[in-house]
Amino acid sequence: MSRELSNYVGGQWVPSTATERLDVINPLDTSVLARVPMSSAADLDAAVAAARAALPEWRAVSVIERARRLFRLRELLDARREDLARSVTAELGKTIGDARAEVARMIEMVECACAIPTTMQGRVLEDVARGVDCETVRQPVGVCAAIAPFNFPAMVPFWFLPFAIACGNAFILKPSEQVPMTQQIAFEALHELGLPAGVVNLVNGGREVVEGILEHPGIDAVSFVGSAPVARIVYSRAAATGKRVQALGGAKNHMVVMPDAVLERTVDGIIGSAFGAAGQRCMAGSVLVLVGEAAERMLPALREAAAKLSVGDAMDEQTDVGPLVSPAARERVTGWIERGLSEGAQMALDGRESGAAGTGGTSFLGPTILDRVTPEMAVAREEIFGPVLSVIRVASLDEAIAVVNASDFGNGMSIFTESGAAVRRVRHDVQAGMVGVNIGVAAPVAFFPFSGWKDSFLGDLHAHGPDAVEFFTRKKTITSRFFSDGAASGRFFVER
Repeated sequence: MSRELSNYVGGQWVPSTATERLDVINPLDTSVLARVPMSSAADLDAAVAAARAALPEWRAVSVIERARRLFRLRELLDARREDLARSVTAELGKTIGDARAEVARMIEMVECACAIPTTMQGRVLEDVARGVDCETVRQPVGVCAAIAPFNFPAMVPFWFLPFAIACGNAFILKPSEQVPMTQQIAFEALHELGLPAGVVNLVNGGREVVEGILEHPGIDAVSFVGSAPVARIVYSRAAATGKRVQALGGAKNHMVVMPDAVLERTVDGIIGSAFGAAGQRCMAGSVLVLVGEAAERMLPALREAAAKLSVGDAMDEQTDVGPLVSPAARERVTGWIERGLSEGAQMALDGRESGAAGTGGTSFLGPTILDRVTPEMAVAREEIFGPVLSVIRVASLDEAIAVVNASDFGNGMSIFTESGAAVRRVRHDVQAGMVGVNIGVAAPVAFFPFSGWKDSFLGDLHAHGPDAVEFFTRKKTITSRFFSDGAASGRFFVER
């Protein structure tokens, strides 16, 4: 019998009141790993009530003590690092190496949030006028909620949770119903911290819980990661109810290769970016823009290296590319490949029949390269979210930058070159929030913001880094003057 997952509300594991359950599928063989409840509005109401009740007590805990709890959380997560990674691989299909790297990033977020006694500090200016001082302090926003995607079950929820509670907020997480098991482990660690009941809550579910989060009057801030169309809906609906919102949407990241790029290192960077995590990440490089002679230098080596990648069981240490999250995801991505070919792209490497990818009814799809793609084609413009690389050939760096900037998305891009002048041009002119120089995946470490632009982000404050403290706090400015003489006040207290 499959394991029934529970919610975590008010400091304890509780069953959902809903009757509907969804099977959590192992992408490797479509076996059922667990059953997750499609929680109801009543379940969310209970979590919000617990969170609001916990706020006064948690806010009263000193910021130094809150940091100490996070230091403890870091140790608890580190002790279960392999359990977390294996859970990611089991429910998502990410290779075990990629899963371990994801868990390391998850823990890094906690490490960053441990600096909260410094990063949450305000500002003071003495004597803004005669005898008048002015100061700004940061205070928690209230009850914060996050709606997480399927592709990073461990890391993305922790883009928000540790920063939110470090700032003195209460928190509600709605993990993806496709991959809910990893956060069960994370909340087991959180339970050991002895936080006031209701500071952290987990509500499993689907659309009903999401819509409840957007509308609930007891929730003050919402963080979201998902597709661009849904991000726009989340942003508009949550903002309409007066909530603070950060909504991270989709991406179409470009990798520009100049003729002087170092061949072997560049191929490695492209392979890792395009096909790592089976292309299921918002920082995957999905469009390769080859400038001038770079096409003749790079394509043969790239095709050869990609063809050698092993596709199979993600738990196998030797596997390079695991399955997509579900057979439905594979069907969707193969549909994009067929559309690209129908639009005139040329097949440089067909992953539909490579190794395990040829097994019927599975989630496997091998690395695929479409050559002679033009910027107008749908495969060059739309997010595919699979191991598919579209190759565009251009004559100059100017043309490459124009291709990048024509995209509706602006999450990230990379340039491979040894030319400082070319790097400066890209850095100055490209319309993307994260830029990699000879780095395939330009995702920043926790101490810097995940700063997507355009349709890749809706809001003012990004995830993690200094933006996280800004998002999870409100500023209060106090202007003060005292009319009594300081010396006289001192005498008063002495005389008493």
